[in-house]
Amino acid sequence: MSAAPRRTRRRTYGILATTAALATAVGLAAALPAQAHTGEDGHGAGHSGRYQDVQLLSFNDLHGNLEPPSGSSGRVTELQADGTTKTIDAGGAEYLATHLRQARKGHPYSITAAGGDMVGASPLLSGLFHDEPTIEALNKLKLDVTSVGNHEFDEGARELARLQNGGCHPTDGCYTDKKFQGADFPYLTANVLDGKTDRPILKPYWVWKKNGVKIGFIGVTLEGTPNIVSADGVKGLKFKDEAETINKYAKVLQSQGVQSIVALIHEGGYPASGSYNYDCDSAGAGSGISGPIVDIAKNVTPAVDALVTGHTHNAYVCTIPDPSGRPRMVTSAASFGRLYTDTTLTYDRGTGDIVRTAVKSANHVVSRDVPKAADMTELISKWNTLAAPIGNRPIGYISGDVNNTGTESPMGDLIADAQLAHGKELDPKTSLALMNPGGVRAGLTYAAKGAEGDGVVTYAEGFTVQPFANTVNLQDFTGAQLVQVLKEQVSGANAAAPKILQPSAGLTYTLDMTKSGADRVVTDSIRLNGAAIDPAATYRVATNSFLAGGGDGFPTLGQGTNDLVGSDDLAALANYLTANSSAADPIAPPKADRIAIVQ
Repeated sequence: MSAAPRRTRRRTYGILATTAALATAVGLAAALPAQAHTGEDGHGAGHSGRYQDVQLLSFNDLHGNLEPPSGSSGRVTELQADGTTKTIDAGGAEYLATHLRQARKGHPYSITAAGGDMVGASPLLSGLFHDEPTIEALNKLKLDVTSVGNHEFDEGARELARLQNGGCHPTDGCYTDKKFQGADFPYLTANVLDGKTDRPILKPYWVWKKNGVKIGFIGVTLEGTPNIVSADGVKGLKFKDEAETINKYAKVLQSQGVQSIVALIHEGGYPASGSYNYDCDSAGAGSGISGPIVDIAKNVTPAVDALVTGHTHNAYVCTIPDPSGRPRMVTSAASFGRLYTDTTLTYDRGTGDIVRTAVKSANHVVSRDVPKAADMTELISKWNTLAAPIGNRPIGYISGDVNNTGTESPMGDLIADAQLAHGKELDPKTSLALMNPGGVRAGLTYAAKGAEGDGVVTYAEGFTVQPFANTVNLQDFTGAQLVQVLKEQVSGANAAAPKILQPSAGLTYTLDMTKSGADRVVTDSIRLNGAAIDPAATYRVATNSFLAGGGDGFPTLGQGTNDLVGSDDLAALANYLTANSSAADPIAPPKADRIAIVQ
C-alpha cells in the first residue's frame, strides 16, 4: 500500500481528465540470481536487497454481489488429485474481506487490483441504490485500482463519473444523511474516449509506489462494449482496440521511468476446464485457453509483465506467449467474489522491471469457513434495512421453479410474455416480444428465500432476474426484417456463440443446429399464432431498450420504425405476475417449447 492514508491520498478523476489452488509458475524463484532473496525475512519481503517480492491480489466481475451469491453462482468447482471434482460454496463480501486481509499478512508490499464489472447487473441490495453500497464495500476492502468493465456503463458515463468522484444521485438524491464519497480507488478507462475530445473519460493509467518500487497499471474494457450495453449508456463515446491502447500507454509509462507494468483488461477467455485450479499450461503455454484474450495477449507489448482479465466469468491462471515469444501470466478469478488471485511479482530494483521467470500465481477460493468481516456485516445490514420495505413486497405467485437454463428457458419465455402484455397495453397492435438471454440474470425459485412463503415472488427476486433498468420499447418491422432478426441469432456477430432470443407465446420455429450460420433458422418453419410470416407485412415488436438499439449483435433490431418507449422491464414483469397470478391460482412455469431444436 502507499504510505499515505487512503483518504488523504484520494484524488478526483474527472470524466474528462482454502483450499489453496494449484499454483502455476512461469519458471521458479530459484531461477533468480543468487542475491535475489536478500530481503529482511529471507523471502524478498524486505527492501534492503536488489529484488523485492510484490504481492498482487486481484479479482473481477463482482457485479455488486455483497451478500453470498446463491445456487451455482455461489459455488466453484475444484479439481481433485484423483481427477474427480467437488464443489465449494464461495463468495460474499464478508468472506472476501477476511480472505484478502489474511492474504496480505506478512506482505508489506501488496497491491489489490480488479478487472472491471465491479458494479452493474447487481442484486437489489446494491442495484437499488445505484451501486453505492458496492463502492463503499470496495473502499473498505482497500481496492487500489480497477479497470472499467462494460457494466460500468449501464447507467452511462456521467453515472460512472459520480461513482468515481462522489455526490448524491441526480434523480434519487442521497440515501443516507451522509453524502456519497465515491471511490477511493481510480477507475481506469484508457481505451474509452470522449467522442469530442478523443481523450480518455477517466484516468488511463495509475502508478503504485512504495520505497522506490514502481508498478504501473493500465486499464481497458472490451472494444465491443457498445454492442452489449444500452446505446444511451455509451452515447458520445469511442471504444478503441485493447492491445493498441495498452501498447500506447506502456510507452508513456516507460517514458516516465516505470518499467514494471500490469494491464487490467475487461475481456477474457475460455479454459478447457471449469475447475478453478485447472492447470491450463499442462500441455504447453497458451494451449489450454481460447477466446478473445488469447489474441489480445499475443499482441500486447512485452513491456507489460502480467494481464489481469475478466468479463467471461471464468477462472484461469495461464501463461500466453507475448509478441517476443516469452510466456506471460494471464489470470481471471471467475466472478461474484468467489475467488481471488494471488500473484507474486518479483521487482528488480536495478532495472525497475519485473523478473518474468519468477512470476507465479494461483487462484484461491473465497470459502465461507472463515470469520465474517464485521465491517462488511455492518455495511450489508445498513443497506438491507433501507432495501427491505421495497425488496420484501410480493409481486406474484408461481407454482414451481421458473428456471433460467437451456437454449430457450422458462424464465426467458415468462419475461417475453410479460413484455408482450405490456406492449399490448401500450398498443393493441403489438404482435410479439423478444428477450435477449443475457438480460435474464436468474430464475425464480418456488422455495421461499425468506419469510415470504413458498411460491411467493418478491420484488427483490424480480430485481435479481432483471436488474438493468431497461425500458420496454415498441418498434415496427417488416416480416422480412423479423426473419433477418431470427437469423442474426446464429450468424454475423453471433455465428460463433449463438444468442437465442427468448420468444413470447405464439412465435414458433425450428432451429437446426446441425447446419451452420443463418441456415440454422428454418425459415419455412417460422409461425406467428400459426400463420407464416408475411415478408411484406408490418409487425409491432416489443423488446427491451438494449435490443431496440441493436445490442447483442442484432443490428436489424436497431432499424425499427415508429418507436414507442414504455415502462421499465422489471415493472412489466411485476405487473404481469400481479395480474396473472394469486396465492390461490399461481402462474405455471412456461414449458419452453416455442423453439424446436434439432441437434
